[in-house]
Amino acid sequence: MGDDLANRVAAAMWAEDSASAGLGMRLVEVAEGMASVEMTIRDDMANGHGMAHGGFIFCLADSAFAFACNSRNQVTVAQACDIVFVAPAHRGDLLTATATERTSFGRNAVYDVTVRRGDDVIAEFRGRSRQLSGTIVEEQA
Repeated sequence: MGDDLANRVAAAMWAEDSASAGLGMRLVEVAEGMASVEMTIRDDMANGHGMAHGGFIFCLADSAFAFACNSRNQVTVAQACDIVFVAPAHRGDLLTATATERTSFGRNAVYDVTVRRGDDVIAEFRGRSRQLSGTIVEEQA
């Protein structure tokens, strides 16, 4: 499951991430500049049409984005994000969001996150990140 530093950073972040844990997310994989997170759509995540509420899909993509952009142990936050919903998800669907760094420049980077149900694309999310000062975990010698 990814490289050692990215995994240590992810573990430290996960320990404080009550939002992702509370939504039933599971960190599947993390490596430098990438992360994969999964979540099953529960009954309480359905909207008035019986489909997964878009906000929960956004949360899943945003969590994958967060783990990917912090994987190098630099405190990094979202600067801006947007999402395009491609297909509906439904109660019981297992969704996987995979975030990948596309480019970085200075303290900024752009990440693409694809949310899938199996092979079906549910949404495409783009996040722009900004590095702040500080690290998440202590560097090992």
